[in-house]
Amino acid sequence: MSSASVGTEERRHPVTAARIAELMGAPVRGLFGYFGDHALLLLRAFTWLFRRPFRMRLFLEQMEFVGVGSLPIILLVGFFSGAVSAQQTIRALSLFGQERFVGATVGLSLALELAPVFTALMITARAGSGMATELGSMRITEQIDALSTFAVDPIQYLITPRVVAGIVMMPIMTMVFNGIGLFGAYLYSIFLKQVDLGAFIEYFRYMTDPSDYFQGAVKAAVFGAALSVAACYQGFNVRGGAKEVGLATTRAVVAGSVSVLVLDYFLSDVLSTFFPYQS
Repeated sequence: MSSASVGTEERRHPVTAARIAELMGAPVRGLFGYFGDHALLLLRAFTWLFRRPFRMRLFLEQMEFVGVGSLPIILLVGFFSGAVSAQQTIRALSLFGQERFVGATVGLSLALELAPVFTALMITARAGSGMATELGSMRITEQIDALSTFAVDPIQYLITPRVVAGIVMMPIMTMVFNGIGLFGAYLYSIFLKQVDLGAFIEYFRYMTDPSDYFQGAVKAAVFGAALSVAACYQGFNVRGGAKEVGLATTRAVVAGSVSVLVLDYFLSDVLSTFFPYQS
C-alpha cells in the first residue's frame, strides 16, 4: 500500500469515528428533546391555568368527555378485571389452603396497581385518541391558526382544559374501577367459589388501608397528566393531511400507554418509600 493511500485512510478515520458518535448520540438527543417538548407543553398549560379569562365551560366539557364518557368501558373492564383477579388469586391461594385471603389480595392489587393502570390504559385508548384526532383535525383545517388570529391563545383554549380534565377525572375513574372490581371479585368468590363471606370482608378490612387508595389516586393523577399531554402534543403538532392525523392518533395512544407503564414503575418505587408496608 502506497504512502498516499495510508494518508487517505488516516484522514478518513476521524470523520468515520465522529459520524459513528453522532449516529449513536442522535437517539439520546431525540429522547431528551421529546421529553423536553412534553414538559414545556405541560408547563405552558399550567401557566395559562391561572390567567384570565377562565372558561369553566371548556373544563366541564372535557371532564365530561374524559370521565363520564369513559364510564361504561371502565365499569365493564373493572368488573371483569376484579373477577379474573379473584379467579387467579383463589387458584394460587388454594395451593396453601388460604382462600380466605382473596379479598385482601384482590383489594390491594386493585388499589395499588390494577385500578390506576387499567383505567389509564382505557382512557388513553378512548379519550387520548379522541384528543389527538380532534386537535389534529383542527390543525390541518387551520382552526388553531384562526384562534391565534382572534387573539385567543391555543394552549389556554385547547390544551389546558384537556390536561386538567385528565388530572382531575383519572383518580375519580380509578375509584370507580376499584369499587366495581371489588364487586366482581366478591360475586365470583362468594357465589361461585363459596369463599367464606366473613373472612372475605374481614381480611379485606384488616389488610387494606386508606393510604393504599391514596397511592393509587396519586398514580392516577400523574397518569392523567402524562396521557393527556402526550395526546395533545401529537395532535397539536400535526403537519400535513388526513393521513398525518391518523398517524398522530396512533402515536398518541402508543406514547400514552408506554408512559403509563414506565411511570408506574418509578411511582411505585417512590411511593413505597413514603408509604412502607406495615404488618
